[in-house]
This record gives sequence, structure tokens and C-alpha cells, in this order.
Amino acid sequence: MPRSGLDSAPAAARQLNRAPSPLLARSVPWVAVILGSVAQTLPVIASAPVMPPLGFLFLVGWRQLHPGLLPVWAGLPLGFVDDLYSGQPLGSAMLLWSVAMIVFEVIEQRFPWRSYLMDWLVAAGVIAAYLLLASTLAQAGLTGNHMTVLAPQLVLSVLLLPLVERFIAVCDRLRLWRFRSLG
Repeated sequence: MPRSGLDSAPAAARQLNRAPSPLLARSVPWVAVILGSVAQTLPVIASAPVMPPLGFLFLVGWRQLHPGLLPVWAGLPLGFVDDLYSGQPLGSAMLLWSVAMIVFEVIEQRFPWRSYLMDWLVAAGVIAAYLLLASTLAQAGLTGNHMTVLAPQLVLSVLLLPLVERFIAVCDRLRLWRFRSLG
């Protein structure tokens, strides 16, 4: 026979003295974006750019799931790391990621209540602008042929965004994992 209130006490006692690690709570978003930038150096053999910019997608995912978690200036150092690993001209991702963070901040201020569809469309527009401007800064030239070559990367990046956000949600659970405090 269950006793009233006493059977739930062990479960509640297991939750006492547990708090998220401040170091883990602050570092997981930064590390996830950096690992996304490093992951694009994996060897993929293709005649056209098809690998989506994973670091940028992770940045967009963190920014949309937790708008205040990464500061607006985070695009600068994270873009620098992406420039080091992507092979783009130094400063291109720094500029474009910073502009993207400012755009997301303006949209957040202007439209505080949005639907997932609006978030997805805004992210798709920012991703498309990022890919086009990054290829322009790399002096690839925007010809009609170039647009057809860039289209698979753009489509794959936009369609991969929900999976990236799912991965970000898993990372967010890791970020808020509760550990037993020693004090």
C-alpha cells in the first residue's frame, strides 16, 4: 500500500542540491558553433559547393531558440573562427555573421512574438543572403551559372535548418544539465 506523500520523497530528494554548471551553461553555445565551423572541413568530394555552412546554421539556431543567450557581438569572434576553417577571405564571416546577428536583433525587437514559420522564413532569407554575399566576397562573381551552382547548397542549408535546431535543443539540454553541488 502506498503511503501518502512519503513515496515521492526519494524522487524529490534526488533533485535537491542540483544546479546547472555555470561554465557549461555559458560555453556550450560557443563550442557548438565552433564545432560546426570545424565540421565543414570534413572531406566532401563534389564539383560544386554542397556542404552547408554548419557554423552559421548553428549560430542561427542558437539565436532563434534562445535570442538573448549569445550577445550581438558574438558574430565577430565566431566569424573569425569560421574564417580560419572555411577558407573564405579573412574577415568575410566576421562581417557577415555580425550583420546577421544585428538583423536578428532588429527583428527580435520589431516582432517579439513570431511563429515558427516566420522564424524559418527569416532564417532562410538570412542564410540566402549570407551564401550570396560570402560568394561575392570570395570574388566568385554572381553570374547566372554561379547561381545554379549555389542553389543546391542554399536549398540544403534551408532544409537542414530544422535538424540543426533539433540538435541545438539537445545541446541546450546538455547546457542545463543539473549536477550535484558540493556546497
